[in-house]
Amino acid sequence: MASQEELKKIRDDIDWANLGFSYMPVKTHIRASYRNGAWNKGELLPDPTITMSIAATCLHYGQAAFEGLKAFRCKDGAVRVFRPDENANRLNLSASRLLGPAFSVEFFNDLVRRVVLDNIEYVPPYGSGGSLYIRPLYIGVGPQIGVAPSSDYDLLIMVMPVGPYYKGGMKPVRALVIEDYDRAAPLGTGTIKLGGNYGASLKPAKIAKEKGFPIPLFMDPKTHQYVDEFGTSNFFGITKKGVYATPDSPSILGSVTNKSLQQIAEDLGMKVERRHIHRNELGDFAEVGACGTAVVITPVSEIVTVEKTYFYGETCGPTLKKLYNHMTGIQYGELPDTHHWLFEI
Repeated sequence: MASQEELKKIRDDIDWANLGFSYMPVKTHIRASYRNGAWNKGELLPDPTITMSIAATCLHYGQAAFEGLKAFRCKDGAVRVFRPDENANRLNLSASRLLGPAFSVEFFNDLVRRVVLDNIEYVPPYGSGGSLYIRPLYIGVGPQIGVAPSSDYDLLIMVMPVGPYYKGGMKPVRALVIEDYDRAAPLGTGTIKLGGNYGASLKPAKIAKEKGFPIPLFMDPKTHQYVDEFGTSNFFGITKKGVYATPDSPSILGSVTNKSLQQIAEDLGMKVERRHIHRNELGDFAEVGACGTAVVITPVSEIVTVEKTYFYGETCGPTLKKLYNHMTGIQYGELPDTHHWLFEI
């Protein structure tokens, strides 16, 4: 555990304009525990380590889920978190699938508020392009050797200052369609944010990167004929007719960012379609993006399949840029928050 002096030096040495997307020790994290049928109120802790039984269910049976959201220092100086209610609801969906106990949105938001407030000095300044990344982690910690859910759970929330996930900003990247691996089963856990889903994506992501593709694109696990999602982000595209289209699939994660972008697109007068997208339709798009909390939007320059390569341009398309600017404008308090998405700290 870093001392207060070491933490102060780390904080004083932060280059806010050149932050990467990586772990950084901060003052505290917050930890709430579920014991004897109830959640406690949570405690701020300086030690960034945890101790649990070697028989904890998160280690043996995958009772582990997580979330990702961000806090922003806005133009008026206030610090606000983007749509924490949505992350609370999605984490409860994951907990339900794991047979873990639920919690209220108010409880979750209070934990977020307290940990952000206690680490307020790590929120990047307005204009730096950075944000405070918030990572809730939900784990079964009770000892269990038989295959069964735990009786005890911890909900931990850690925070850290981050810059863009992909360095270089809105520079388009290449994507490779993964043919030999699936990230989730057809009726499995693809719709929730389980750690195991990301474990399944590590090897195909490595294969894609070794071939020169920063992101993998997965087809549906049942037929491999329909677009599912990128390795760490939802897929969406702007058709040549100007329609915002994104896959409707039982095996992809419901992205808060994608949901928000769809609303913004409608606000801007665009038609939005959530539907099955056949792999042969990849040529019908003028622009393609990968969207998620960490990236907001990463433009895709080309998608390579076994059949052919689809090109979308070496620069970010105008519609993706407009959507990105509108989204980040709301997050940083530069545009009106007409849908009341921001939770003020």
